Amino acid sequence: MLPSAIARIRNLGIISHIDAGKTTVSERFLFYTGEIHKLGEVHDGEATMDWMDQERERGITITATATTCHWRDIAINLIDTPGHIDFTIEVERSLRALDGALAIFSAVEGVQPQSESVWRQADRYRVPRICLINKMDRVGADYRAVLAQLERRLGARPVLMQLPFGEEGDFAGVVDLLEERLLTFTENDRGSTVEDTEVPTDLRPAVTAAREQLLEAAADWDDELLAELLDGRGVTAGRVRAALRKGVLACALFPVFLGTALRNKGIQPVLDAVADLLPSPLDPPPVQAHRGDGQGDEALPCDPRGPLCALAFKVQADEGRKLTYLRLYSGRLTAGDPVCNATRGGSERAARLFRMHAHKRERIDEAVAGEIVAVAGLKDVLTGDTLCSPDRPLRLAGLNIPEPVVSLAVEPKRVQDRERLLPALEKLLWEDPTVRLKEDAETGQTVLTGMGELHLEVLLTRLAREFGVEVNAGQPQVVLRETITREAVHQELFERELDGRAQRGEVSLRLIPLARGEGVRVELAGIAGSLPAEILAALEETLRQGAQVGPLAGFPLVDLAVEVTEVPYLAGSTTLLGVRAAAQRGLALAVRAAGPTLLEPVMALEVTAPSEYSGRVLGGLQQKHGRVEGLESREVYDVVRATVPLAGMFGYMTELRSATQGRGSFTMAFSHYDQAPPAMLARFGLNP
Repeated sequence: MLPSAIARIRNLGIISHIDAGKTTVSERFLFYTGEIHKLGEVHDGEATMDWMDQERERGITITATATTCHWRDIAINLIDTPGHIDFTIEVERSLRALDGALAIFSAVEGVQPQSESVWRQADRYRVPRICLINKMDRVGADYRAVLAQLERRLGARPVLMQLPFGEEGDFAGVVDLLEERLLTFTENDRGSTVEDTEVPTDLRPAVTAAREQLLEAAADWDDELLAELLDGRGVTAGRVRAALRKGVLACALFPVFLGTALRNKGIQPVLDAVADLLPSPLDPPPVQAHRGDGQGDEALPCDPRGPLCALAFKVQADEGRKLTYLRLYSGRLTAGDPVCNATRGGSERAARLFRMHAHKRERIDEAVAGEIVAVAGLKDVLTGDTLCSPDRPLRLAGLNIPEPVVSLAVEPKRVQDRERLLPALEKLLWEDPTVRLKEDAETGQTVLTGMGELHLEVLLTRLAREFGVEVNAGQPQVVLRETITREAVHQELFERELDGRAQRGEVSLRLIPLARGEGVRVELAGIAGSLPAEILAALEETLRQGAQVGPLAGFPLVDLAVEVTEVPYLAGSTTLLGVRAAAQRGLALAVRAAGPTLLEPVMALEVTAPSEYSGRVLGGLQQKHGRVEGLESREVYDVVRATVPLAGMFGYMTELRSATQGRGSFTMAFSHYDQAPPAMLARFGLNP
């Protein structure tokens, strides 16, 4: 593929809060680009991108879905991501592999909690974005309020590209501020025909004022354009677009469009903006890959002639077999090629290549840098792994994997399910790195841990439907963390004969409590020069592994520094196994001496309810030991922001519906860990 062809690729993700309209917009993209000829609606369970049975039944997106469509001369590799916080890993790994994104906001609800979460994820990977304020036909639609929230809550600089033609139920089209033309969308062909007419006289003053603001934003990225504007000379729309694109690629400007996807208005201008303003694979800086020969990092431009380097950003269990989604950053991959897994080691063969259209496959022979494809035949590849040529090892940075916070015990319902349960769960673990699996040492039960109630509910339903394994599940339980409350010093000596050989090791440790959110630090600087490298590496590994299972209740340790102050080394006497054993036991005893305690997860909650029910909502949150952070009144309803311990939030939807006569809704996301209450500590035999 020539560079000119790569320049016509757009790797695009659609991100937003749940129910802002991502899948509905995706459906319009496919319809207007000619990929589908019948519109399917989410509420009817017929959306193309929601292909899983559970997605169609629940009316939500559960897994990120990829497809390809064509607009003008541009090929758009489109990924529709979930909006629910329980499936945030799907957004994380999609943004890791994409070049640009379309962020969608509801004109009524504005910037919501998950809107902020996905925006921060995009910030982390420096993904350029354009925005769509959707649902402009709804009662209470206020695009100006959304623009203000983009600035205030997201710290973004939105650039309004359109003005609405008609308000709320009378919304009929948009005024293009660049071209100064009125665009309306015919209803008898589902908005396929865009009528381009003169701007009505009564709108001209508002259009002139809004266009000046747009030109000011563009001029910040083009000095010549600024000079022409100051001289009062006219500027072409193409020049302004090019300047805006510079700001977009720098993640400094965020063009904002208006529309209503469900009513088929305003989508084609967004497709134009994807082509004109968002980056091709050639635009971002070269990715940095770590060389396998230890010679540091190598910059890899998007070049089919370069060495093969691809990121496995998603693994899917498709009819029991692995289907691996790859983003190629460099080189080319042909069906049947051998590849090296630079992350885990080992070689495999890319048996077959596919271009995906939701769950349907289009077989292809070759993929090149800049493309997103699916590969069958890779057995041991997991999310975040790097694939490269066997003769040129290269490794890319992986992903940020959020920690799961809710667990439940499962056991097979029928005798015939016993042998099938663990293999089925293993396939789910392939797909989702936020799922954890362990066996409870006391009860022998299998414990499944995920991001929330809905996440676990979806996993159990998939076990039954896709793998034919039915299970009995316990009540969801909160996943706690262990930490210490004071400093402690401990010296541990291990001397024992094992397998006919004397094993000896001695370790002195000092534990220091850290601030919340600091994690675990293992400090070996004081002994680095006094031990063989092999023992030093084993010591650090043992301490980090030991911190994964705390001595109180088996929960991971957090927010402490483990300082190794002394490891006496006696040549011929000190052994690797002895040092490991001393470090493992020493850490457990040091934690017990450091005032151990438990931490519980606290969630950031946003409740939307009619104003007359706000008192009930606030009272309910106080009963759950919640802390109200703010209350915002928006015409007929209030938005309550609070932090609440997760333990009190199970079944909250039913409670909220009862308190608001079914008119309230809420979203929540993990915020932080905090001190567990006395009642919870007592359950684990701790003194409050």
